[in-house]
Amino acid sequence: MNSYTIDLSLRPATFDLWHVCLAGAVVALMALLILLLLAMLFSKSRSKIHEGIKAVQHPAEPVVKIVEKIVEVEKLIPAPAPEPVILKEYTPDAALQVLGLLQKEARFIDFINEDITAYSDADIGAAARVVHEGCYKALNEHFTLTPIRSEPEGSQITLTTGFDAAANRLTGNIVGAAPFTGTLVHKGWQVTGVRLPKLTQGYNPAIVAAAEIEL
Repeated sequence: MNSYTIDLSLRPATFDLWHVCLAGAVVALMALLILLLLAMLFSKSRSKIHEGIKAVQHPAEPVVKIVEKIVEVEKLIPAPAPEPVILKEYTPDAALQVLGLLQKEARFIDFINEDITAYSDADIGAAARVVHEGCYKALNEHFTLTPIRSEPEGSQITLTTGFDAAANRLTGNIVGAAPFTGTLVHKGWQVTGVRLPKLTQGYNPAIVAAAEIEL
């Protein structure tokens, strides 16, 4: 028997229709395989995207429920009411009583309402001396007055941080924050004691000076 050997290194000398069909089939199979691989990758990527969207959307429900529970708790617990602003309201009786004392001791209202343009400076000075003595007596008899600052007027003082702004008034060029250093222009006054007379039931404090009728 004759034996045939095939040399695989040999290349066909002719490229006929059979070889064309075979090459086309190989190319078509490769294209189909590539399309299948692309389709598989695309489907996997879409599934991952959907899973990610579901993972993001799904936790929103518990968050909404937590917010609803917080709102319900806030409704059950009433909010603390703001502290009321208490305004001090004083009756005019004390002020009218002081005005009556100044009128009684120093004729204060008469002096203030007097037209002094027709009087000389000497006459005004003599009347002012009487008013001054009466006002001094009324104040010292019914009030205890003490200076706010113990330093002598004209001295340099320093106000540190947290100073009492009601007791110390700043004037002039106020720039920045405390401490402030300046000249004491006025020592100030504060009332540390009040000794006003007690009023009877039928007393009318609005009558600071009764009309005088001489018989």
